[in-house]
Amino acid sequence: MSFELPKLNYAYDALEPHIDARTMEIHHSKHHNGYTSKLNAAIEGTDLEGQTIENILMNLDTSNGAVRNNGGGFYNHRLFWEVMSPNGGGAPSGALAEAINDAYGSFEAFKDAFSKAAATQFGSGWAWLCVHKGGKVEVCATPNQDNTLMPGVGCGGHPILGIDVWEHAYYLNYQNRRPDYINAFFNVIDWSVVSSKYEQNK
Repeated sequence: MSFELPKLNYAYDALEPHIDARTMEIHHSKHHNGYTSKLNAAIEGTDLEGQTIENILMNLDTSNGAVRNNGGGFYNHRLFWEVMSPNGGGAPSGALAEAINDAYGSFEAFKDAFSKAAATQFGSGWAWLCVHKGGKVEVCATPNQDNTLMPGVGCGGHPILGIDVWEHAYYLNYQNRRPDYINAFFNVIDWSVVSSKYEQNK
């Protein structure tokens, strides 16, 4: 069973003005589509074919660059689209809010930590909010298309929120102003989706 490019739950222009339609279209239809097709090519005819993307990444041979880069690119972008919404913004509530407060003291302190992880990731990569078994949350960053499901990468938790800080994610609208893009991202986070992922993976 080949992996398929996931459909978005919103139009390319739905996240404007925070993320522009042209960036969304290129990012989804070109970049994510490319990772998807290259992942399928990399696993075709191997024992990875038919496995879930989570199983592939958690048991990854990290020396396999084709699966590492394209499997990560497929998974990371799928999560990225899911945690954004035209009705996003605000702050989390319930158990996730409590976990963030326990780990960082306040939502604002978490926001600062997440923004710093994203802003200071050198070159291309991602910043994550991850949950560990037991419910503890942690912020970390990874280079390229790595994520925290991969062995020995990042903080080792299950990612429930991620921001893409590759230049293709923001350069058309924000040029070199990565911090402005990171700040705008908080206006489109769908905290109900992130909370649901927290509950599923804690």
